[in-house]
Amino acid sequence: MADEPRTRYGIAEWYGHDFTSLGATQRVVFAKHALGESDAESPVCPFQPNHPPCSKKGGVCSIQRYTEEDDHRLGQSVDKPVVTCPRRFEEESLVLRWLAEVADFPIQETQVAGEVPFMRSTETDKPAGKIDMIVAHVQDENLKWHGLEIQAVYFSGKGMTSEFEALRDDTRQPPPYPSEVRRPDWRSSSAKRLMPQLEIKAPTLRRWGAKLAVAVDRPFFNAVGGTSDQPSHDINEGDIIWLVTHLERAASGTWRLAREHWEVLTLEDSNKRLQAAETVSRENFETALRSRLRPL
Repeated sequence: MADEPRTRYGIAEWYGHDFTSLGATQRVVFAKHALGESDAESPVCPFQPNHPPCSKKGGVCSIQRYTEEDDHRLGQSVDKPVVTCPRRFEEESLVLRWLAEVADFPIQETQVAGEVPFMRSTETDKPAGKIDMIVAHVQDENLKWHGLEIQAVYFSGKGMTSEFEALRDDTRQPPPYPSEVRRPDWRSSSAKRLMPQLEIKAPTLRRWGAKLAVAVDRPFFNAVGGTSDQPSHDINEGDIIWLVTHLERAASGTWRLAREHWEVLTLEDSNKRLQAAETVSRENFETALRSRLRPL
């Protein structure tokens, strides 16, 4: 049996553009922005309403595994991209509209609000925590709403500076193969980041008669257990509405956010998923160990 080709994670989308479709000149422009070497305004984010300038350092929207071709050049993509910027989930308000449908809110009467203060400091009386988005339906004096948290994935490994420098200085096609090993850090993104948010917010929303929805992509959801054997679509059976998206190729060849799966879980079941972890292989452990060893 032939050995599996070596793969590394590299940029899938950069400043809202499919990385493999960028010409060398455009890559140089984006690399200079990412490195802070350009005086021009940052490229716009095509996924946010009104397309403001990108505010994410480095401008990487998603990452993807690639094979390596001859002369250390970028080869074929493997699997689908993994979203690394929360703004990527805002494309065409897809997630907000999806949550409104799940909640049975009439789309024409649905209203939204962003970063609504949820906690306040007992020392300063200023907001100390916010809910990413609220999807609401107002009818006369009756207000119904649900919260939405958006969770992209962090990646582990060296920062992207060396990658940006290589892309700034390279004008060949295809682009250079990623110079460093990086991979999605599911553990930090789930147990360390998302779980505390659910534990703080979901119990209060439960008392208030509202639900907390969480938008993630398929790779993230798979990393925390994937689709349940018998997924529930009854929002009264749980506390957390999981909205699972994925990036698919549009007819234009670009990546497009799409719905894939949704289900309802209790807070307790959600936390069990987010806490789950498995030991890495000895090879991966020792590879990481070697990069960290230093003289006593």
